[in-house]
Amino acid sequence: MSKKKDFLRTVVENDLQSGKYKEIVTRFPPEPNGFPHIGHAKSISINFGIARDYHGHCNLRMDDTNPTKEDTKYVAALENAVKWLGFDWGEDLYFTSDYFSQIHAYAIKLIKMGKAYVDSLTEEQIREYRGTVTEAGKRSKYANRTVEENLDLFERMKNGEFSDGEHVLRAKIDMSAANMKMRDPLLYRIRNVNHFRAGNEWAIYPMYDFAHCLSDYIEGVSHSICTLEFENNRDIYNWVLDTLELQPPRPYQYEFARLNINYTVMSKRKLLELVEGNYVSGWDDPRLPTIAGYKRRGYTPESILTFCDQIGIAKANSMVDVAQLEFCIRDDLNKKVPRVMCVLDPLKVTIENYEGFEEIDAPYYPHDVPKDGSRKLPFSKEIFIQRDDFEENPPKGYFRLTPNQAVRLRHAYIISCKEIIKDENGKIIEIKAEYYPDSKSGSADTSGVKVKSAIQWVSATDAKEVEIRLYDRLFKNEIPEGIEDLNPDSLKIIKNALVEPAIVKEKPDERFQFERIGYFYTDPIDYSDDTPVFNQIVGLKDSWGKKTKEKKVQPKAQAKQVQIDGEVVAMSKEEEALFDKYTKELQLNSEVANTLARDKKLSDFFEEALMEYNNPVNIANIVTNEVARELKQKELTDLKFIPQQVAQLVKMIDDETISTKIAKDVFETMSKSGEEPKQIVDSRGLLQISDPDIIAPIIEDIIVKNPDNVEKFRAGNKKLLGFFVGQVLKETGGKANPKVVNELVAKKLSEK
Repeated sequence: MSKKKDFLRTVVENDLQSGKYKEIVTRFPPEPNGFPHIGHAKSISINFGIARDYHGHCNLRMDDTNPTKEDTKYVAALENAVKWLGFDWGEDLYFTSDYFSQIHAYAIKLIKMGKAYVDSLTEEQIREYRGTVTEAGKRSKYANRTVEENLDLFERMKNGEFSDGEHVLRAKIDMSAANMKMRDPLLYRIRNVNHFRAGNEWAIYPMYDFAHCLSDYIEGVSHSICTLEFENNRDIYNWVLDTLELQPPRPYQYEFARLNINYTVMSKRKLLELVEGNYVSGWDDPRLPTIAGYKRRGYTPESILTFCDQIGIAKANSMVDVAQLEFCIRDDLNKKVPRVMCVLDPLKVTIENYEGFEEIDAPYYPHDVPKDGSRKLPFSKEIFIQRDDFEENPPKGYFRLTPNQAVRLRHAYIISCKEIIKDENGKIIEIKAEYYPDSKSGSADTSGVKVKSAIQWVSATDAKEVEIRLYDRLFKNEIPEGIEDLNPDSLKIIKNALVEPAIVKEKPDERFQFERIGYFYTDPIDYSDDTPVFNQIVGLKDSWGKKTKEKKVQPKAQAKQVQIDGEVVAMSKEEEALFDKYTKELQLNSEVANTLARDKKLSDFFEEALMEYNNPVNIANIVTNEVARELKQKELTDLKFIPQQVAQLVKMIDDETISTKIAKDVFETMSKSGEEPKQIVDSRGLLQISDPDIIAPIIEDIIVKNPDNVEKFRAGNKKLLGFFVGQVLKETGGKANPKVVNELVAKKLSEK
């Protein structure tokens, strides 16, 4: 049983005690349209964990209701992720497509009850008729069709007699409902495409809201656990099951806060853009937050599950620091992996007074006495040390090797510098040194030489050359928007690094701590006898552990919602009222609404900006990101800009005067100078470029420079459109109008 009693487990226990259910059945229901990421890991750990804790079972169900995006490779990736994390669904592997006939029968029942109708409005008309937050919607004239007409049309839809979008099946509920999701939601749409499991048997496919609740009911699920973005969908979930008068026990939906990590994107659309646009090497690129990426990088299942346990299960969304995840893997590996030596940037050292050769017995776990294990370190006259472990003119506080300061070679002897050899350009290429025979580690040191540090080294004749891949954040911004925020230095490859010979093996699957550098893993794909490849898992610096200590001595840090170790501060009644207003009236997403509601400075700023210009979603995004960053160390009165200026900035984006990317630069200037947004844009020439005559030559140049991607696009890889659009935006410094660029790029690429 989990040590923490979260609200979901409280619900489960109450349901068991009341006799509502005899057995707990949960489900993990991903759509197989991408590789699972760490957000899915949280959902997996919750659903499988609750089933395990209460002696029930968890179904793995593929929500394969959209045949245009789904593939068997994604099914395999999802299965592999669940297994790798240590969970087992046993015989309970299902697909929503298993229930297509039953779901179809339920749809026919709703039609016969007068609770569903075939609508023939266009997609634009449906959107227009839905109304707004403050205005009721308008029901389609097609809602007056008879039951017989609806049954006939629905059957013909199923048989493939109509084109995509020509008709849809809708529930007949309430076009004036406060929850806009209940304004006659769609139940089925036409898709004349092949399904990867059902083939061409169906030309209609159920919508998520219709298929999900019925699949749960068919499988006997007791607790349907979803993330907060499905909170408003719960009303549809209940309406379908209640209207069909399905026999109990029936499932109920509960929502928890989804996982958001800074410097990371977890949108499937954005991850797919990174993969299809070749910004990363694939779904298992170690920089991605996918389970496959973490696995290839060297993360352990235990570290990810510990992370999910630490952040807890909350009802309000919050942003988790990626450093907390790094702390979990570092803490896990620190107890497990052997310590070895690696030199990333070799500098040759010749020990002139050493002759011969010896093997030094060195422990793998020098600071953990109970652990066994050691290796033989070859030691010879010529060795390599890390280049920055020697300084000819050292700064104050430098304790490594210098012309006047000796240093210890880890597990070996003390050496001192006697001569510096440089090439014709003045670069140091070799150090002549001497060693002290009586200074060997592990024996009585009678050399009398005092040193303040030890450095890593490898024997020149025995070291193995390896490829080291050093990883940094994939995005340079804490809350990235997309490819424009990619960190160009997220991957650094070192081809001529040197390691101890003992760690290079034929069939590797090992993790090591390279002393004073970080934790590394043998790459499971690219590692070979000719080129051993090691991926950096995480550095040695424990930044998150330091952060949590700072927070404990600074109580003010708890004023704003922060989720650490699963602790979440409850909202006050006033904050709850604001949260409801922001989500229900202004249609803000839960994460943004939560941030605003809990921070009076931000909510005051937001409300004032909204009085200037009515675009709550876009204003809220800037306030909770850019403005919030400024207010971390300041009061509202200390800001150089005012809410009205932020509102004006949003209006300029809406009017397409400037692009979203340029808006960030304008805000940066505005926050420092207090200038009006329009003045900044005019003085710096930042107006958005929408003239096709200016954009077209840039597109032409990029197409000429990327013939391979042009060929792939024309061969059918339409996802590369995003690559070309991104290149144009980059070339124009973000000033090109994305809509115009999209149209022109698509037109140009379609030309033969």
